[in-house]
Amino acid sequence: MNEITIIGLGVDGYDLSTTAQSIIKSSVKIIARTGLTKSYENLSSLGKKIDTLDFIYEKSRNFDTLNKNLGNEVIKIAKNEPVCYLVDGCATEDNSVKYILSKCKNVKVYAGVSYATKCLERLGVCESNYTAISSYEVGDSYTLSAPLIVYAIDSAVTASKIKLFLLDVFGEEIKVKLSSNGGNKEIYLYELDRQKSYDYSTCLYIPKLPLIKKQRFDFNDLLSILEILRSPNGCPWDREQTEKSILKNVVEEAYELVDAVNSGDDFMIIEETGDLILQSAFYIAFGEEGSRFSRYDVLSDLCKKLITRHTHVFGQDKAVVSNDALSVWNNNKIVEKGYETATEYLNAVPTTMPSLMRAEKIGKRAGKYGFDFENSKTATDKILEEIKELTIAVDSGNKEEIQKECGDLLFSAVNVVRLLGVDAELSLKYSVDKFINRFSKVESVVLAKGKKLTDFTLFELDEIYNQIKGVKDDN
Repeated sequence: MNEITIIGLGVDGYDLSTTAQSIIKSSVKIIARTGLTKSYENLSSLGKKIDTLDFIYEKSRNFDTLNKNLGNEVIKIAKNEPVCYLVDGCATEDNSVKYILSKCKNVKVYAGVSYATKCLERLGVCESNYTAISSYEVGDSYTLSAPLIVYAIDSAVTASKIKLFLLDVFGEEIKVKLSSNGGNKEIYLYELDRQKSYDYSTCLYIPKLPLIKKQRFDFNDLLSILEILRSPNGCPWDREQTEKSILKNVVEEAYELVDAVNSGDDFMIIEETGDLILQSAFYIAFGEEGSRFSRYDVLSDLCKKLITRHTHVFGQDKAVVSNDALSVWNNNKIVEKGYETATEYLNAVPTTMPSLMRAEKIGKRAGKYGFDFENSKTATDKILEEIKELTIAVDSGNKEEIQKECGDLLFSAVNVVRLLGVDAELSLKYSVDKFINRFSKVESVVLAKGKKLTDFTLFELDEIYNQIKGVKDDN
């Protein structure tokens, strides 16, 4: 492979350094990524034959394919002779250059002036800590934050795509600056695709906004707000909270989110999801205040766990259906936690978990070691056995024995439900809600007769209940 020399042409003609000009003059095979920019037009004074790769744009399906095609074309030529590859803007920001560097070692790069730097120059803005990204990369897996520069907005179509993504990140009512060789202007973000003209020099600049002027926020903003609230000049209530004091809130918010999901109301789900995230943010704040752990520890631990337990996605394990995937997850968890015995695995189920859910989880974990009923039929037989034992306990009048046998009966019932592949918690919730619904209808019938529930005998109320039971429930 012959040497590949890559030169960033900058944005305007005067951006090209004397060193870069000298290299171009001494090169034999010179290729430009595109000949449609102002920086390319100024190369004519060098008196060199320069081929362009504009024809590759036409046969590339998308931006990612384009960069690979551009890079592969340069590499193909370099197999026969040294090549000087010219790109507009800054070479180290160009994705076709990044592709070449990932494939070849014999490469020299002369960066050049970036579109972002030129944008700041035109706007008269002094900024060092900013994010700069090509318009063609907006929407990829980038985390965008202000100050932000989006360069090479070369058409209304591109501007529209960018706008839709940035509206979600920053909000539509924020003011931004638009800059090009034609001048600068301040617009609202929602006006980005409504301009008269666009070209390679068009850049968008979003300045950093004070926290209280933001319309859209991210997780770090949440932690910043909490830091303010818990500061000496913040909120007295937020300052007083501890790891123990908000435990009740964590549980309550989790249940409220479940209710929101069951309601199917997206606005409720958004609100309750936020409330639950807030409780997690509090614990990150407690950790950072005591220098015990940071937000990066929490998120890194979570992401590492998702990778190491999904070895059927990120490793060599196989999982065709969800049960296979769950089995892989649990097996990886056992190894990761270092459980030496099955009892340790069972004891790891939180004692604070609702008893119905805990019973179901304990039964599943015991089953992984072969200690389980053969099927739901044999588990049902166990219920009948426990009913007999409960009857004996009731006849004895021993309160302690009655409580134990009631627990055994409930645990047996959970095992039946589990082996039938049904969620015990959801099943019981459904039955409780159904009972409340029917009870409400019974009361409505009674009140319609101008009476109270206590005016009826149990037999009479039961008759009304059975009549309602025969009608299709709303639940």
